[in-house]
Amino acid sequence: MTAAADKDARPARSASADGASEPLLSPVNSHNEWDPLEEIIVGRLDGATIPSDHPVVTCNIPPWAARMQGLAAGFRYPRLLVERAQQELDQFVALLESLGVTVRRPDEVDHRRRFSTPDWSSRGFCNTCPRDSMLVIGDEIVETPMAWPCRYFETHSYRTILKEYFRGGARWTAAPKPQLTDELFEADFRVPEAGEPMRYILTEFEPVFDAADFMRAGHDLFVTRSNVTNRMGVDWLRRHLGPGYRIHEIKSRCRTPMHIDTTFVLLAPGKVLVNPEYVDVDHLPDVLSSWDVLIAPEPRPIDERLLKVTSMCGKWLSMNVLMIDEKRVIAERHHTDMLRALEKWGFEPIPCDLLHYAPFGGSFHCATLDVRRRGTLESYTD
Repeated sequence: MTAAADKDARPARSASADGASEPLLSPVNSHNEWDPLEEIIVGRLDGATIPSDHPVVTCNIPPWAARMQGLAAGFRYPRLLVERAQQELDQFVALLESLGVTVRRPDEVDHRRRFSTPDWSSRGFCNTCPRDSMLVIGDEIVETPMAWPCRYFETHSYRTILKEYFRGGARWTAAPKPQLTDELFEADFRVPEAGEPMRYILTEFEPVFDAADFMRAGHDLFVTRSNVTNRMGVDWLRRHLGPGYRIHEIKSRCRTPMHIDTTFVLLAPGKVLVNPEYVDVDHLPDVLSSWDVLIAPEPRPIDERLLKVTSMCGKWLSMNVLMIDEKRVIAERHHTDMLRALEKWGFEPIPCDLLHYAPFGGSFHCATLDVRRRGTLESYTD
């Protein structure tokens, strides 16, 4: 075990009644995307509010959704959308529990309440996707400095759980809270056309990143630069984690990049699922040279008109799967070609419905944060 692994595995200590120091076994332990899953946080739909029409929000979502959002920002999501998503979310939670996974939930929050900093004010969004706001590295949970103003206080709804984990021995870190002033955003930003040089709405004014732009494989993390994650954010995390970890950038051809888990998804040791539209497989990091690169099949079209015009996500949400262990994987029932491909590649897909969660920002991977997986810190790359 390396020195970094020793540091990561070292238990926290607490004082007993007689003053002696006793080790605490952290309730948080997750080093990769595939070790056997024991405990997970699942998001909540209660109080969900249509996000603001700030340019950093609208540049990331499909144009039709952005137009509707501009008219409805700050209002509650329509009951019809919430009820359909809630039914599927409840079934997903029941499935996880039937597989022996402990499921934790954030507090209910009225996201329509307005809040402010000295520089701006906003209403909230929702806490449907814990994957975005928190990053688990070993026994540490890092609250991320997100770029959307409407998500500024989103992690407060998880504080009950975070404090419990901290008292139990977990490490709990909050990245520097960003100011999110105009200096962070490119004025008059325009999404680049195909063939144009890539550009992003974010400047390097301060570090910002979403946890969902990272994938974990023990000592190695993979990241996509995006419209919510800048280089300064990646640099902050690299320095915070120290020499025991390496962070590799995955270049995305997506013109509106946001979150790695519909582009590049780690499934098991030596196996990675990639989006053929966004990723050039000939230019993956060298550390993946011995890995099997699995090409995601074309997603099955979604015919439901209401879902097509309200989804905040692209068609490749079919890749947003959740590993229960190295073999079992929860995947969207609608995407039958993906289910067949996973089975062909030697996995055991577990079909589940979560298609109507897309208006709230994601699917199985986005909607969760794996807090504890049974495993240790290892290296899986060359």
